[in-house]
Amino acid sequence: MAQLVVEGRADARTLVVRLAWWEALVARRRVVRVPVSEVRAAGVEPDWWRAMRGTPVTGRCRPGRFCVGERRHPAGRDFVAVRAGVPAVVVELRHPEPFVRLAVSVPGAGEAARALRRYAGAGQAGTAGSR
Repeated sequence: MAQLVVEGRADARTLVVRLAWWEALVARRRVVRVPVSEVRAAGVEPDWWRAMRGTPVTGRCRPGRFCVGERRHPAGRDFVAVRAGVPAVVVELRHPEPFVRLAVSVPGAGEAARALRRYAGAGQAGTAGSR
């Protein structure tokens, strides 16, 4: 299962999405890195499939099970790593490069979203999600 982690010093924090080996294989990437300063909003979508929008560009989706990879839509591209039965942390980004939004299923999604909002607003270090 994917992880959301905030790394770095107070002046240069980075949100890192680390994928499990099989997710990395189908998404064709191991990690996604975004400066925490680019985080506009973070919330939770309890229904994992509602966190997705657009059409797949890379990756793989298995209906009713999971979706991992990039999705294209009129506003840009999203990166998703979502699983059935696990709420998704949805992270809206300020600038659309490379992604407009990240959606990642993690256990304790509510806590992870609150922590990420705190890091983006107050610049505190630590982990933003479960492993």
